[in-house]
Amino acid sequence: MMGFIGRIWLAFAGLNAAVAVGAGAYASHALAAPGLEKAQEWVRTAGQYQLWHALALLAALLLAARTEGVARLALRLAGWLFVAGLVLFCGTLYALAFGIALPVANTAPTGGTALMAGWGVLALAALLPGWRR
Repeated sequence: MMGFIGRIWLAFAGLNAAVAVGAGAYASHALAAPGLEKAQEWVRTAGQYQLWHALALLAALLLAARTEGVARLALRLAGWLFVAGLVLFCGTLYALAFGIALPVANTAPTGGTALMAGWGVLALAALLPGWRR
């Protein structure tokens, strides 16, 4: 059975994947005009990272359902790091592409670090006890 947080992650992953597909289409068509190359690059990059990390969040959710103890805690941490990274990294790139000023500096590097940490914790979870057969 999937708990409340699991359902939130599932919805978040699905919505992020849908936005990523839309962002790719938008970048290819609406941002194809001369002078918009940098915005197009930012939206494409954000969309690619968003799609891959929506899938990573889904994987963390599904794997957490097959674990217990410290392995499950690590997978939950990985999931939260993916959520934070998606919001900070991809959100920053979209904001840059559309000329939106952000009130906080260094959000893209912080988000990128969260995404990398999520992958590291996901890898660590494989080595921890708590996996069910």
